[in-house]
Amino acid sequence: MSDRFYVTTPIYYVNAEPHLGHAYTTIVADVLARFHRLAGEETFFLTGTDEHGDKIAEAARGEGVDPKELTDRISSIFRATWPKLSIEHDYFIRTTDPAHKKVVSEILKRVYDSGDIYFDKYAGLYCVGCERFYTEKELADTNGLCPQHLKPPEERTEENYFFRMSKYQDWLKGYILDNPDFIRPERYRNEVLAMLAEPLDDLCISRPVSRLSWGIPLPFDDRYVTYVWFDALINYISALGYPEAEDYKNFWPRANHLIAKDILKPHAIFWPTMLKAAGIPLYQHLHVHGYWIIGEMKMSKSLGTLVKPLDLAEIYGVDPFR
Repeated sequence: MSDRFYVTTPIYYVNAEPHLGHAYTTIVADVLARFHRLAGEETFFLTGTDEHGDKIAEAARGEGVDPKELTDRISSIFRATWPKLSIEHDYFIRTTDPAHKKVVSEILKRVYDSGDIYFDKYAGLYCVGCERFYTEKELADTNGLCPQHLKPPEERTEENYFFRMSKYQDWLKGYILDNPDFIRPERYRNEVLAMLAEPLDDLCISRPVSRLSWGIPLPFDDRYVTYVWFDALINYISALGYPEAEDYKNFWPRANHLIAKDILKPHAIFWPTMLKAAGIPLYQHLHVHGYWIIGEMKMSKSLGTLVKPLDLAEIYGVDPFR
């Protein structure tokens, strides 16, 4: 096991084209993959695109096209950009791939059959851009606005399916304390422990087809599609051919996720508890970095503050850009 290394980027959301932040994470992953290959380790480097959910449906409506047409176009731009920046990934996954959707359905059914998914009504403040509900406490420092998009969330009341994430709170806290290098660097480990010091809510994992049809249908209720994060995170194992493929057996024990801090909670809390509930071993490490900023704000597709990586590479050359 010690002579293998598996590195992943987040799979990038296809509601807009690649920007400097995407390039940064992917180049760092590429450098890590190159280093481990040079060290003689068998290495697998995964990237790709995240293609379901409210934001994609909204972006497609804005362009007057079908969501599949939009995702095909933007995903192809991501796929074409990386070789131009000398990035050499081993696999590029799309969450619209049939093999990925099959694994998502299998894991949902397993967790449902175990009793860790239930049906309930929920009312809360929902940000379409983040595709998640916020508590009033989380919005207190931004005067009720989403901290990522600086827009007021929508009040929504819906009947949905929920994952019993709270059931695994004490286990996850104990695991992080017992494995101090699980989340790196330490400041983000401490941030996750602070989240776990408060009661953990259960996770809403569905969206009604009456409101959103662009997603993977729940295998136990086709009136609903899967919440985008429960879908997207599973890419890290579906890309390896979970559960039987040799790539999964060889590389998953050495999985290293590389992310920016804005998606810390899904990767450090949603994903480990999902894996635990499904009876799947945890990844090895979560590596977290900060933002690229414009002025004092995070670079953002939603706010229109983007720098296109190929524009800079054209001016300075690929190697200086990297």
